[in-house]
Amino acid sequence: MTINAPADVRVVIADDDPDIRTLMAIAVRKAGFTLVAEAADGTHALEYVTQFSPDLVVLDVSMPGRTGLEVASAIRADAALASTRIAILSAGVGELAVQAGVGAGANAYLTKPFSPRDLASKLAEIMQ
Repeated sequence: MTINAPADVRVVIADDDPDIRTLMAIAVRKAGFTLVAEAADGTHALEYVTQFSPDLVVLDVSMPGRTGLEVASAIRADAALASTRIAILSAGVGELAVQAGVGAGANAYLTKPFSPRDLASKLAEIMQ
């Protein structure tokens, strides 16, 4: 069963942990969205975002290459990607971590651990 969300939402996910990427992919599909690319590092994540121009990007903060915060900032600096929604996913729960995510341009700051069902609901909310 999918969550009531806009149709045809294209998503890029990025996390260096393959198990977390699998859970993220499950959440994207539960939300009724289309997963267009998965990246294991920030450098590839930004390449995929530039290539596919997704509606939503879900980024881990701590990744090799570029961090999720650096990728979010790069997305926000690109006028062609201005409408892209960004969700930061991190184990950091402190106020400074949240401020850093929002400061980098994230539309939402979500915390680990998460269930695919809960993440799917949050992603659907972001796209409303």
